[in-house]
Amino acid sequence: MEKRKCLECGDTFDGRQDKKFCSDQCRTTYFNRQNTDQNKFMRNINNILRKNRRILEALNPSGNTTVTKTALLDEGFKFAYFTNEYKTKTGKVYRFCYEHGYLQLENNLYALVFRKEYVD
Repeated sequence: MEKRKCLECGDTFDGRQDKKFCSDQCRTTYFNRQNTDQNKFMRNINNILRKNRRILEALNPSGNTTVTKTALLDEGFKFAYFTNEYKTKTGKVYRFCYEHGYLQLENNLYALVFRKEYVD
């Protein structure tokens, strides 16, 4: 049987012909390192989306509330990050962070809504 080198640590090992790593730890470390940059970017975006959702949820306990833009910004809300948009027949655009959403009104006011049927 031919000795192979582990793709992670470089140690030689025996085993199946298609085996690429000497241990589960080396295999896990290798794939975690391969995806670190991408995972970091995605993790940061997901953290922002979760924070936006928590802010909307906290400011909208009744499911339908109006708040000022300042109130959202004071909590750290980032308007550039949302999961989807819903456009009504009248042209109004609701933006959602998962099931919690908002609609921009006049005078820096925002209507906060809760969408029970999230997945179409």
